[in-house]
Amino acid sequence: RKKCLLCNNVLMIVAASIMGCSKISKSFEMILVGRFMCGVSLCVPLHHQYVGEISPKKLRGFANSTSSFFWTLGKAIGQITGQRELLGSQTLWPVLMASCGLPALVQLITLPFFPESPPYLLMHKGDQEGCKKAIRQLWGEGQHQAEIDDIMKEKATMKNTKILSVLELVKEPSFRWQLYMIVILTATIQLCGINAV
Repeated sequence: RKKCLLCNNVLMIVAASIMGCSKISKSFEMILVGRFMCGVSLCVPLHHQYVGEISPKKLRGFANSTSSFFWTLGKAIGQITGQRELLGSQTLWPVLMASCGLPALVQLITLPFFPESPPYLLMHKGDQEGCKKAIRQLWGEGQHQAEIDDIMKEKATMKNTKILSVLELVKEPSFRWQLYMIVILTATIQLCGINAV
């Protein structure tokens, strides 16, 4: 999880650099490439997964809601700083385009000091000691055996569950309507008015 987030941050910094240099290079194609790279990045789902897994159970819902909050806050800050009086001017718009690299840079610098996700360490790596160490680092000293037992139960449940590939998921008739709904909701989210709010 952590390595994937770090790689994603590198991708965002590269995208921000490409967009920031587009005016100097006199290339609008660089903006298109940079925006495409930002769209390909996995920021939102990775944030949800990592933050949800490193949070104690009682704070998990709150921690997962931070993604939506900061996503909306980022949009609001982008719209405010995009005004002509701030960074939306003829000379400063490349700085505005490159500003998406700033949060990625902050996360790239700070994330190595955070431990790997405890469920990932235990379920995928089989590293029980690493899991305990990560839990102590994240949640402090104390009895965390109940959380470890919950992760072990989840691991036992996952053993009996067949994980589908993307192609198998698309072909599976029992998931078809759920898949249609997710695609429609995701495709039309920009039409719901969240940007106006």
